[in-house]
Amino acid sequence: MHDWLREQLAQLRADVDAGTGQPRKLQAHCLTFCSALTTHHTGEDSGAFPELARQFPALKPVLEQLTQDHDMITILLNRLEQLDFTDQAEAQRELNGIEAIMESHFAYEERKIVEALNALDIPEWDNPEFLRQT
Repeated sequence: MHDWLREQLAQLRADVDAGTGQPRKLQAHCLTFCSALTTHHTGEDSGAFPELARQFPALKPVLEQLTQDHDMITILLNRLEQLDFTDQAEAQRELNGIEAIMESHFAYEERKIVEALNALDIPEWDNPEFLRQT
């Protein structure tokens, strides 16, 4: 899921950087990306993280930090969603902020909890469509 979100952000950035995208199309792409990232984090906060905390209590501080990151990312996504994308420099600044925080967050998450996540036995996680919805 992280790789797909990275690809979506990269495509949004490429469209903004090229300066050729129509503001409405950029806004639509932005909303799709923001919605997918929010859904992913909501799924982690309400599903994966509580289960990880139950099965791996030593991860609770890491999970709390990741949840705080989700809150910060939500604030940045809300700002991005408010853009009209007519100001390319402003859009680039907002994307820079989201990209930096999101990449740092993903790298930390992947480093700290990927082994525990892989140890969880949740059959629906094997379905790629399920993963795109969470």
